[in-house]
Amino acid sequence: MTEHLISLWTSLLSTFGDILPIIGILVGFQVLILRRTIPNLKRVLLGFLLVLLGLALFLEGLERALFPLGKLMAEQLTAPEFLGLSGKEASVSMHWREFVWVYLFALTIGFSTTIAEPSLIAVAIKAHKVSGGTINPWGLRIAVAIGVAIGIALGTYRIVTGTPLQYYVIAGYLVVLAQTWFAPRSIIALAYDSGGVTTSTVTVPLVAALGLGLSSSIPGRTPLLDGFGLIAFASLFPIMTVLGYAQLSESIAKRRSGNES
Repeated sequence: MTEHLISLWTSLLSTFGDILPIIGILVGFQVLILRRTIPNLKRVLLGFLLVLLGLALFLEGLERALFPLGKLMAEQLTAPEFLGLSGKEASVSMHWREFVWVYLFALTIGFSTTIAEPSLIAVAIKAHKVSGGTINPWGLRIAVAIGVAIGIALGTYRIVTGTPLQYYVIAGYLVVLAQTWFAPRSIIALAYDSGGVTTSTVTVPLVAALGLGLSSSIPGRTPLLDGFGLIAFASLFPIMTVLGYAQLSESIAKRRSGNES
């Protein structure tokens, strides 16, 4: 119990040091530049206190639950006994087809974490409001979640095979550029933002832990060279799926209007 309290106190101090510059900038601009008092000072101070406590608890949760869980799942899914391989076979070579459960886990965890992502929910609600209801919040969230799921699954395949990350990224952005040329203008900015909101509080910890655990468990892979990069996939592929969703919706709408006329 004492160890947990010391660790939480350390996280609180570290988090306070991290958000102190933000507080200084906000208060400095408000008092020195705008020359106005801070309205509802008590409520603002309470809000900062809640942010401090929430971030500290969140960081503790990452270290004690999400990071170990992601690493544990990667180790279990790549264990030779789970794959039906002997120790000698596993040390010599492991074919990418033997990691089907890893790809499936990456697919499902990518989809589920993105659906639960608070920043994506906020963006989807705002997009629905400013578009006058033309953008369906659930449609947007599902399109983004499918993109993250595909991206993380493909990213785990990259780790398993050891192929260079830049090939996937360059090819992916070439596809995005082609889609941008043909996609409706009203969705382009939202699609690009959708790639950013996926890399937030829920998705990143599990994805990072999965990549590091996977690269540590597969012979011939190193966490530094192969463990990172999954977050890049999680940012890239949602842009594709949201642009594709918009193009598909536009095509269906044109067909319906053509049939009605």
